[in-house]
Amino acid sequence: MSPEATTLAILALAVVAFVSNRVPLGIVAIGVSVSLWLTGILELDDALAGFGDPTVIFIATLFVVGEALDSTGVTAWAGEQLLVRGGEGRARLLVVVCLLVAVLTALISVNGAVAALIPVVVVVAARAGMPPSQMLMPLAFSAHAGSMLALTGTPVNIIVSNAAQDAGARPFAFLEFALAGIPLLTGALVIIVVFGRRLLPHRTPESLPQDLGDLTDALRAQYALPEGTDLVGATRGVTEVVVAPRSPLIGQHLFAGMATPSGDLVVLAVQRSGDELEGPDERLRAGDTLLLSGSWDKLQEHTSGGGEVLVVDDPARLRRGVPLGRGARRAVAVLAGMVVLLATGIVPSAIAGLFAACAVVLTGVLTPTQAYRAVSWTTVVLVGGMIPLSTAFTTTGTADLIAGRLLDVVGSASPHLALLALCLITMLLGQLISNTATVLIMTPIGAVVALDLGASPLPFMMALGISGAASFLTPVATPANTMILEPGGYRFGDYWKLGLPLLLLFLAVAVLWVPVVWGF
Repeated sequence: MSPEATTLAILALAVVAFVSNRVPLGIVAIGVSVSLWLTGILELDDALAGFGDPTVIFIATLFVVGEALDSTGVTAWAGEQLLVRGGEGRARLLVVVCLLVAVLTALISVNGAVAALIPVVVVVAARAGMPPSQMLMPLAFSAHAGSMLALTGTPVNIIVSNAAQDAGARPFAFLEFALAGIPLLTGALVIIVVFGRRLLPHRTPESLPQDLGDLTDALRAQYALPEGTDLVGATRGVTEVVVAPRSPLIGQHLFAGMATPSGDLVVLAVQRSGDELEGPDERLRAGDTLLLSGSWDKLQEHTSGGGEVLVVDDPARLRRGVPLGRGARRAVAVLAGMVVLLATGIVPSAIAGLFAACAVVLTGVLTPTQAYRAVSWTTVVLVGGMIPLSTAFTTTGTADLIAGRLLDVVGSASPHLALLALCLITMLLGQLISNTATVLIMTPIGAVVALDLGASPLPFMMALGISGAASFLTPVATPANTMILEPGGYRFGDYWKLGLPLLLLFLAVAVLWVPVVWGF
């Protein structure tokens, strides 16, 4: 087989594996890199170069910064503002929700913003008398539009920016994406507000995310705590645990108001089978429940592992629901510093991200362990493994071959037609496989098409970025789409009804508006 045919065969197998959903994304990406080496398409260094690529490093650092904002309650504070400012009118509420998630997405990525706001939006919908299905899909789809407001909105933006530079042009500036993102977000808001009620289902899911306010009320009632007892705050929190079998706590005498054996936590209440455990002779047994109070750090330390207790409500999860907790100001300051570095271009984006990731650890916002856990290694491995395929498309001439066939079909007279064809292919693949992988495949083809037409790579790269963000038609197109499936009570066929008008909007902006701003 020729190098071009081999590269296309590897691509075809990868697409089949992606679509089947039976092989983990990271394994597919690693398989691509290894296959390119085994078949002799790339040397070993080139086949593994993606894992050390600055793009991959920058993407990893964004997960750490996003975790800092999330774990310190910055995103919870933003959600609280939503409750205060959203009002009760459907249109106003939707606009506030969509604008909030768009701004958050621009700073901490689509998945992080959607994951942080799903519980908040469910509560907002309930209080406004709306089913969550009327708000969660607008939340996810607005996040996709918001991802085009800044370089940090999605890994796709970083990929197309670097691809533009590799193609002989320049990288996109930090806020340059907003020239396309603002029209996209504006159009998406109009479609959602005007047509959303008819295009979205009216369903109530079987289960809803836990509301922190409801949980604390339930704990006060369960343990008969005095009205107004403050259970959670910026520095101190509460958690409910069950004494585990074979726990060293079995046989000990604990009562309300007493410190735990470590001295770090206070027992607020002790129950057995729903009844208060009282009396000087009562000793703990396996299955007894304890309500513990203390600093968030100590709660996490004494309830994570060790086998003493089984945690009912993870302190780390509860802590995220406390607005502007400990370290919030430091996290915001680090984010602001990173944005300044990215906007001014003083240092490369990967270096700015590394500075920010190190800063949140050095300032005590996150521990090193939390920082490592914050990284979505699936995304990192996916991008790192697929970058060599993009390289193979260029070095083997496969991109030239596909670009030539495409231009044979659409002709070379109009770059708009070539751009339209590239965007349609990208949007189609992006509904079936990772939009990040799709854009990595399409950028070398777009660069060759631009070169063959004697056009600038900039409009082609920006249009591919927009097309990659237009992942609206299926729940498997992006993790954000999948996240809302259960809490929204959605079905597979619900997505395309609102998704199709939005996809057409993105296509129009990519093909008609982008060449106006970034000329051919």
